Amino acid sequence: MSLFSHRARVRLKPNASLPVSNWQGSASHTLGSKYRRAAIPPWLINTASLIIMGLLVLLSLSIGVADFSWSGILQSIISHSANSDSSLLLVSRIPRTVAIILTGIAMAVAGMIIQVVLKNRFVEPSMVGATQSAALGLLVVSLLFPASALIVKMSVATIAAMLGMMLFMLLIHRIPPTDFLMVPLIGIVFGGIIEAVTTFIAYQTESLQMLSVWQFGDFSGVLAGRYELLWLTGALCVLAYIIADKLTIVGLGDNIALNLGISKRQVTWIGVGMVAMMSAIVVVTVGMIPFIGLVVPNIVSRLMGDKLRRSLPAVALLGASAVLLCDIIGRSIRYPFEVPVATVFGVVGTVLFLWLLLRAPAEQ
Repeated sequence: MSLFSHRARVRLKPNASLPVSNWQGSASHTLGSKYRRAAIPPWLINTASLIIMGLLVLLSLSIGVADFSWSGILQSIISHSANSDSSLLLVSRIPRTVAIILTGIAMAVAGMIIQVVLKNRFVEPSMVGATQSAALGLLVVSLLFPASALIVKMSVATIAAMLGMMLFMLLIHRIPPTDFLMVPLIGIVFGGIIEAVTTFIAYQTESLQMLSVWQFGDFSGVLAGRYELLWLTGALCVLAYIIADKLTIVGLGDNIALNLGISKRQVTWIGVGMVAMMSAIVVVTVGMIPFIGLVVPNIVSRLMGDKLRRSLPAVALLGASAVLLCDIIGRSIRYPFEVPVATVFGVVGTVLFLWLLLRAPAEQ
């Protein structure tokens, strides 16, 4: 059942005591029409996204500073022996491309989840203090226990991200449901405070260079053996798809979830935990990449409506394609040097979101 479907409003009409969800109100008055349905068939969007992502994968594998040719890969396959081209493909190009895809999927799905949980279209992990808190936790554990394993650092970053999101949810608890624009504003301020504290600690401990690696998402250092943690985000995305219907019901409002027998608290904390873990894994592996979780879910929502189970595959595919495209642009515009993906997507994501805000709602 779509979050903005006419059927859902008709069912709720006899009970005047049920409040309209802030998730409904914020989206319907800003980024689309009052009732959202799929403007384009989902299978067509998913097929087109899959084809585009396949073309971008081939382009991503082909671009780089080191000499590379597909004819060398063919010769390696025919002769059953490794050469420089096959080694480069296996050690660098494929791991980098897989890391880009997993990162795009994780951040886009995390943005969709947090928007449903908070019932607000204008939030993403970097706007609720998740990524900033993960970076703070990662910095602290790196300073106190520099020899700790990567899984330990990821665990501490995940706990820090969850604590940061819990504090943010306490801050917005008293905000009236109609003031949906206050949520991202408080999130920006909250994230800025955490980032300032993190920068101060790094400055005092002469760790600014190490901190910059986590603050700017970049895939130039991804090699085989340095990205495998990102596969955990893929498992979390599968879990998000499994509980998509429960998340959709929670997004409709507290009273509706209670009437349908869904534990709003349990589903909310599961969603928060998933977003925290995804954010921490991405920050630990490649660094922060803003705006993916904000722009991609809003674009898919305009095209496919708001039924989470139907839109999640499109969100994942579009998120992966967007990060792939920005990485290709970053590697091309100043070749042989690279512009970080976070910088490129920061520009592209800002333009896209302003376009979403300013364009007239389409007639449904």
